[in-house]
Amino acid sequence: MELQAGSGVQEEQSILPAANKKYKDTIFRMLFSDKKNLLSLYNALNGKNYSDCDKLEIVTLENAIYMSMKNDLAFILDLDLFLWEHQSTYNPNIPLRDLMYIAKEYEKYIKEKGISLYSSRQ
Repeated sequence: MELQAGSGVQEEQSILPAANKKYKDTIFRMLFSDKKNLLSLYNALNGKNYSDCDKLEIVTLENAIYMSMKNDLAFILDLDLFLWEHQSTYNPNIPLRDLMYIAKEYEKYIKEKGISLYSSRQ
């Protein structure tokens, strides 16, 4: 056992290799890339009772070319964009990453729908 200075918590030193933090992310992405599972999670988290999986549009970023960005899960439901990240460790940059992901998602959506940013109408 080793006492960490300032924490007052004792932790046992591990002889095991460092954990792969990406496996949780991969499982999360795999499980909720299925529309039925995603809709079930959405309903559970939001107290809703949607049943039509066709109302979901999964729009997750997959390694955007020039920024090497990838988010865990993004989808549109009733014209609302949802971005969900599975984060198992503290990251002070998550608000900035979320802003960048959301901007990229909207950019992708605008291109796919043929919407002009400079048009006087939406």
